[in-house]
Amino acid sequence: MQANGPSTDLAAIQEKIVGKRFADALGDLDTVLQSDPDHREALYMRAVCCRYLRRFEQAQVTLDKLKTLAPDHSRAHQEEGHTYRDWGKPDDALRAYARACAVNPALEASWRGQLDILRAKGQDHRAVWVQAQLERLQATPKPVVAVIDLIAQGRLLKAEDICRQFLQKVPHHVEGMRQLAEIGKRLGVLDDAEFLLENAVKIAPNDIPVRIDYIHVLRKRQKFADALAQAKLLLEQAPDNPQFQSLYAIESMQTGDFDGAIAAFDGVLEKIPGDPITLTSKGHALKTSGNYDDAVTSYHAALQSQPGYGEAWYSLANLKVYEFSEDEIATMCAREGDSNLSHLDRVNLYFALGKAHEDRADYEQSFHYYEKGNQLKKAQSRYDADMMTEDLRAQQEVCTAGFFGSREEWGHSAPDPIFIVGLPRAGSTLLEQILSSHSMVDGTLELPNILSLSQRLRRRGREGETGGYPQVLETIEQDEFREFGEAFIRDTMIHRAGAPFFIDKMPNNFRHIGLIRMILPNAKIIDARRHPMACCFSAFKQLFAEGQEFTYNIADAGQYYRDYVELMAHWEQVLPGFVLRVMHEDVVADLEAEVRRMLEFCGLPFEEACLEFHKTERSVRTPSSEQVRQPIYTTGLQQWQHFEQWLDPLKAALGDHVRGEYGLE
Repeated sequence: MQANGPSTDLAAIQEKIVGKRFADALGDLDTVLQSDPDHREALYMRAVCCRYLRRFEQAQVTLDKLKTLAPDHSRAHQEEGHTYRDWGKPDDALRAYARACAVNPALEASWRGQLDILRAKGQDHRAVWVQAQLERLQATPKPVVAVIDLIAQGRLLKAEDICRQFLQKVPHHVEGMRQLAEIGKRLGVLDDAEFLLENAVKIAPNDIPVRIDYIHVLRKRQKFADALAQAKLLLEQAPDNPQFQSLYAIESMQTGDFDGAIAAFDGVLEKIPGDPITLTSKGHALKTSGNYDDAVTSYHAALQSQPGYGEAWYSLANLKVYEFSEDEIATMCAREGDSNLSHLDRVNLYFALGKAHEDRADYEQSFHYYEKGNQLKKAQSRYDADMMTEDLRAQQEVCTAGFFGSREEWGHSAPDPIFIVGLPRAGSTLLEQILSSHSMVDGTLELPNILSLSQRLRRRGREGETGGYPQVLETIEQDEFREFGEAFIRDTMIHRAGAPFFIDKMPNNFRHIGLIRMILPNAKIIDARRHPMACCFSAFKQLFAEGQEFTYNIADAGQYYRDYVELMAHWEQVLPGFVLRVMHEDVVADLEAEVRRMLEFCGLPFEEACLEFHKTERSVRTPSSEQVRQPIYTTGLQQWQHFEQWLDPLKAALGDHVRGEYGLE
């Protein structure tokens, strides 16, 4: 290749950019993108070249494509800020810089960009806050800044390695501890994250970001009373700080003090009238406490303040029983074309439009929007369906009949927990509502304890010689399994109200039934199962707050369901009678028979209240909250059939066995 000719070597192209030969570099990049239109680094470099050549519209089109492919590409958001700044659009630049910093707080240029614009606009209050963030970043040692950047890129193991090396040299560096805790939180090792932040708070009690992170991890561990106490400490320091008021409101809501939460949100709204985030959070509090009409009013108020606020649109859709008006659908469609709509707002908007069109029986448009929303979510995900298949099959290889047979008397003997497992949208919330209507059963939440324990064991396995989890189960001694069971009972006590039994309805616990058996052999497990097409499509059209990444692609959902059925068949074979399968369709067809069957399995006497579950007053925090406050209905059973012509990839992924079992062609 001639030295002055076109190049497809990105390093050579970068040299041209550094040498300010932007037109030459742009030509080379277009050659790269002809053969690989989705090359992310080439798209980023192209946008830079276009900006320097003052071809701002081309730069923005290129960045829009890059952000669609990689919504969390922080430097794409930063480059968008630079583009809008040079284009003379400071408001748009400010939004782009803020998004860049939200994704990656290590981007000093984005903090500086915000600061310059805010000062020029005379927004001194916001400028002071940005200045504080910039100064914090500048005071952070370079290795820790590198860790922050790696976390933003999702390179967690590399970030952890650098962070641990740094902390070996500076053991009590608060920001280093904070970032290691963030890595632990993202890896699901929540107890380690809590320990780090608890100590960081002791070292630096006035460090607000550290205390806020501590509150977040306490909430994630569902230590709601502790999180509320920490939020109260912040609020006592600055009673008029709306951020602290909002945080206190959220933690009050988690403890079940909805009146206190709503009052605190109202306090925020006195200082920031019409704030869409606060109005939406207030709507969530009202919804969870069963106040449907006021929740709708609060969501509407959020949209009156900011019509493009996607979370408020989806919150209305997520009520399940709300129907959008024609004017509302027109407003959402108009917002769809807004190039400044954030990625998350757009995702929320697409799912809301999917629900709106489904309610109007426009199934083609409905599927179109559900698919677009899922595609955007998939772009943020690193989920690998084949890797999940291997992970679940490893359970079968380790947790054999022989494995359990040689460990029959192991674990903690408490019979208290009733685990409801399965796939999301399979009817688990309905079963929980039925059982928690019994006088001897406390309904709780989707508790994270089993998943957190599995992550700790996975980490131990990696660090040892066992190869990970579940292989590490073979190395654990009897006493430790018992201690794990005792810890589960002790740590979940905060969610109970005094009944002898309680429910943990974390659906993903089906992956860890072997672990549950080893730590709590007298627990009861109910498998909430639903027709595969209905279950998978219902999950596909549900926007989950976090996790459940298999739902972002309809074929991935089918493969996951197939793997789930295969693993549950294994548990039935090696642990006969340990799990009760309950079909959602059977519950709908004959409620009393299935209720009696579940109660008998759990060793509970029959109570009429279980048949009148919809009258039970309790907070429900899942997407089915409004549905389980109604009597049994059949309208949802066959909704997937309206979309059947677009679901061939789902049928194929389910496999011959599952299709045959359910009579699917």
